[in-house]
Parts: sequence; structure tokens; C-alpha cells
Amino acid sequence: MELRTEALILRPWQLEDAPSLTVACQDPEIARWLSMIPSPYSEEDSYSFIGQSRESWDRGESYNFAIVDAESGDLAGSIAVRLRRFSTGHFGYWIARESRGRGVATEALTALCRWAVETLDVKRLELLTDVDNQGSQRVAEKAGFQREGILRASLENRDGTRRDSVIFSLLPQEMG
Repeated sequence: MELRTEALILRPWQLEDAPSLTVACQDPEIARWLSMIPSPYSEEDSYSFIGQSRESWDRGESYNFAIVDAESGDLAGSIAVRLRRFSTGHFGYWIARESRGRGVATEALTALCRWAVETLDVKRLELLTDVDNQGSQRVAEKAGFQREGILRASLENRDGTRRDSVIFSLLPQEMG
């Protein structure tokens, strides 16, 4: 199962991705915004993530994709959709440092949203970003998502404290 765009391939994670995943997740910016990702990140964490991704895929709970540069084959990031109640798909992503600023996240998010609507029959698409993560908010807006509001104390920090997030949504009929 692969999704292809002009510059990217989105495909399920493979065990062979573990070394590249481990290197990418050393980036402090990924750890800064995604507290559920272990920090420091080990190769064992990569294998565990890949295994959990496969199990979630097989159960139909969530679909985690490696984002790969179509030309070089290099790992560019990660993107996923988790299925929630009422035909809602919840999206999340991170982009490797070397691939940021090139439109990778927007291109991958747009492709995965289309796939989720067409294949999984998702009726509402949503994502959360930290209120301070302006880059992720720009990606959501470029992909057509609309800002709905602030969710107070909806994200948990590594130390157990909480922070606010911005919720964005996109409806199938709004997709370009």
C-alpha cells in the first residue's frame, strides 16, 4: 500500500526504516512538540514504534506512514491518521529536519486526507497543534484545515504539566 504524490511516497513503516527513524528522532524540535516520542530516541524505540504501527494498521485503528522522498528514497518524515468515533480521522505528522521548509508536510497531509476520505470514509478530519507551533499551524491551513479554537490543557508535557492546543478541522466537501 503506497500513496504517491509528485515528490513523495507515503508507505507503511518497514523494519529497514529503523536506523533512519532513529536518526530523525534525535532532532530536539520533534521532541519539543511531540512529548509522546521518547527522548532520547533509541533504535529499540524505532523497532517498537514500527511494530505498534503495523499492529494498529492490522486492527484498523490507525494508519502510520513513512514519508519518503520519491527521488532520493530518504526518510522525510512521518504522518498518520487515527480513526475516532463518528467517522472522524485525527491526523498527526512530523518532518525530518533536512526536509522542512519544502512543502513536504502539506503535500503529505493533503494526500493522506484524500486517502482517508476515499478509502476509510472519514467524514471529519481534525488535527491538534501546540499553540506555539506556528509551522504546524501553517501546514494545517495550507492543506485546507480551518482553525476552530483552543483546547485548554489538552496536551501533556514530559513532566506531567499540561499545555493548550489549537484544533483544526477539514470536511470532505471543503477539500480542493
